[in-house]
Amino acid sequence: MALVDPSDDVRESDVAIVGMACRFPGAEDTERFWRNLRDGTRTTTFFTVEELLAAGVSPRDLADPQYVKAGQVLPGIDRFDAGLFRIPRDEAEILDPQQRIFLECALTALEDAGCDPDRHAGPIGVYAGVGLNAYALHRLAQRYRDASEVERYRLMIAVDKDFLATRVSYKLGLRGPSVNVGTACSTSLVAVHLACLALLGGECDAALAGSAHIRFPQDQGYLHQPGMIFSPDGHCRAFDSKAQGTVIGSGVGVVLLKRLADALSAGDRVHAVIKGSAINNDGAVKASYTAPSIQGQASVIADALAVAQCPPETIGYVEAHGTGTALGDPVEVAALNEAFAAAGPAHSCALGSVKSNVGHLDTAAGMAGLIKTSLMLRHAKLVPTLDFEAPNPDIPFADGPFRVATELCDWPAPDGSPRRAGVSAFGIGGTNAHVVLEEAPPSARRPEDLPTGPELLLISAATPAAADRATADLSRHLRRHPDTPLRDAAATLALGRRAHPHRRFVVAKDTRDAAMALAVADPARVPSAEAALSAPGAAFLCTGEPVPEAADFYGRSPAFRAAVDECLAAAGADADAVAALSAGDALSAALAEYATAQLLRAWGIQPAAVLATAPAGWRAAGCLAGAFPPATMLHPTATCPPSPGALPLWVAGAWAGAEAAPGSQGGGAAEGTGGGTHAGAGAAEAALEGTGWTPLVLAPGTGALLTALGRAWLAGVAVDWAAFYAERPFRRTSLPTYPFQRERFWYDPAPDPAATDPERMPLRAQLAGRPVVVQVSLLTEYLRDEIGRALGPQPTEDGLPDPAAELFDLNAESLMLIELTAKLSDELSYPVPATGFIDYPTIDAFVENLFEEMHAAGTVLE
Repeated sequence: MALVDPSDDVRESDVAIVGMACRFPGAEDTERFWRNLRDGTRTTTFFTVEELLAAGVSPRDLADPQYVKAGQVLPGIDRFDAGLFRIPRDEAEILDPQQRIFLECALTALEDAGCDPDRHAGPIGVYAGVGLNAYALHRLAQRYRDASEVERYRLMIAVDKDFLATRVSYKLGLRGPSVNVGTACSTSLVAVHLACLALLGGECDAALAGSAHIRFPQDQGYLHQPGMIFSPDGHCRAFDSKAQGTVIGSGVGVVLLKRLADALSAGDRVHAVIKGSAINNDGAVKASYTAPSIQGQASVIADALAVAQCPPETIGYVEAHGTGTALGDPVEVAALNEAFAAAGPAHSCALGSVKSNVGHLDTAAGMAGLIKTSLMLRHAKLVPTLDFEAPNPDIPFADGPFRVATELCDWPAPDGSPRRAGVSAFGIGGTNAHVVLEEAPPSARRPEDLPTGPELLLISAATPAAADRATADLSRHLRRHPDTPLRDAAATLALGRRAHPHRRFVVAKDTRDAAMALAVADPARVPSAEAALSAPGAAFLCTGEPVPEAADFYGRSPAFRAAVDECLAAAGADADAVAALSAGDALSAALAEYATAQLLRAWGIQPAAVLATAPAGWRAAGCLAGAFPPATMLHPTATCPPSPGALPLWVAGAWAGAEAAPGSQGGGAAEGTGGGTHAGAGAAEAALEGTGWTPLVLAPGTGALLTALGRAWLAGVAVDWAAFYAERPFRRTSLPTYPFQRERFWYDPAPDPAATDPERMPLRAQLAGRPVVVQVSLLTEYLRDEIGRALGPQPTEDGLPDPAAELFDLNAESLMLIELTAKLSDELSYPVPATGFIDYPTIDAFVENLFEEMHAAGTVLE
């Protein structure tokens, strides 16, 4: 159950930014980005002559006095966690690096919001754009020229802008509108505007919006030309008298948006609120296609303020487009002055440009400004615009309320009203965008509202190394943020993260305890396992032993209390529930175990079998298995029947009913009253051997139940975490996001093996005249080599694909396999069906079917 904030002042058109992710020069994430902004860090890289020569810059260019040895660099653009997204190596190498990094940032934004698409109730949309794919031009051009039609089709899907949004939706399982946006430098804010409209129009309930731009090559400078946008010295001096341009950089930014009312009711963490936005175009009323327009910019800002219902005098800061050009800066301030004319002469508004920190990020420029401004609103700080010394005399500052922010300072709230800001982005070609932001609503949560007591923290990842990293990251975060409410952290992990196979959990009494336990990672305290893809289920274990805390738990857990009351009513017992649970006999134990089982069932855990691990355990076990009703379970003189129930039942050391538990030990019927010889817990463990069922002891009490849930989840048993938290108030909180395990995926053009080895025989010649068993072996190894080259190393002894494995389970793509069948057709001089691997998706099955087809067609390899 999420905690709901007061929402009297929430408009239906308000949109919340609930998740943010970025990779900007000098900043791997939003936390580092904020530190750079706060500290006034300029992230420009100035290259040495040696570095530039090594990067391929010609000595003639380096000798040119106009050559600028600077750039805004995004590290690691050649690295990607392809395995996490089930992308084979060959595809990852040709996939646009802009789309790779955007995909990682999209997942990070979802996790920052505590949003698991698999459990999100409504559709999630994607509105996104990327810059020019220069990687394809530099690295893949020759491959495209030499490619077959199928290979060209694969390359098109991997490198073209059109497939960004839909690839994100496919890889992350998003079902909302998937729309590519492309308006040059205003792309990301236009994406935000369209995403807001989709949310308000009911087309989706959440939306990712963002963009990516990677300059290529990154490790080189540029030639400055007077009159162009590029700075002559590697500095972007926005609004300054020495401003002569900007530096083009690389960056990626993504936000997750929800309607504010929905975000508050769901207990989401709100970074900032979008009060309104607008887009337009300059049209033809300007000097040239690439020139800015005062009229167009002023109009879009005024429209956004009107939509937001925020008068200009309520805006305390504007994040400008601010390119530091002789033409652009004066036009932009003149347009702002016109849009803010109604604010009056007494109003003062700070002005800034993130381009002084990270340069011009092209399609991602507006997203850098939006994330920067959201962070300033959250921290209530104004950060400096760098390299501003004296205003450009051509900028009409005297005609309006704007002053350039040059120092880190507090951002005071105006007369108790919320802080508000505007963000602008203007694209070459004239598409202008402006967004009006407001700080998040204040929290109504009081310290006494924070829940206390033990909590269950879940961690999962796609690989053991990632799980280790995730554990360490969470421990470090909790140590650095000891005021993090443990319930909030637990619920965010359970509901806001996709479950991966490599899992671990810890039950902790408070935040400090959790941090220390995760740091030590003692397997006894933090158990780990690789969850089964399809867990067989759970086995409920009944001890029949009284639990002293059952009566106390009855008072603290409404769901447990309801189950106890329902059981007593069904049994016709009129005893006081607390007294019944406190009796300390077999009946009180049975009642507590029965109610605990109902609680686990309510949380999604349905038993596959029930076992009595002690003599008195037959009462709850038999009832839960369906062998008799609660009335029998709670009757003092009842005896244990020999008949099995609807579920396999293990009682008195044997399974009740023949073949009740396939693969288990024992069989036959239970005898007597259950009070005779009993094999105990050890025998129960032996009885479960081979079943795959996860044993869960039915012990009421928060700690015991959390441990049972953790062990079930560890084994892959489905748990309904939404039901579990339905009566446990929480708010989503900031936690470390997925620790990507990146590898290098970079296409280095290689010579054709056939060209370098002219004596290499076609495959048909290699197979000719050999026994069929040898032909099958050679063809199998040929396919393993070809597919292995495309997929990358596999977890087999020789690193090649298992010929019996389903290729699509190994992340093979249909187009890759179609291309392989075309190549195989040439090698064998035989028309191999393009759908061969679709119909027979293992190498073994494909080879067997191919030889059968060739035999039926009378084709002999000779």
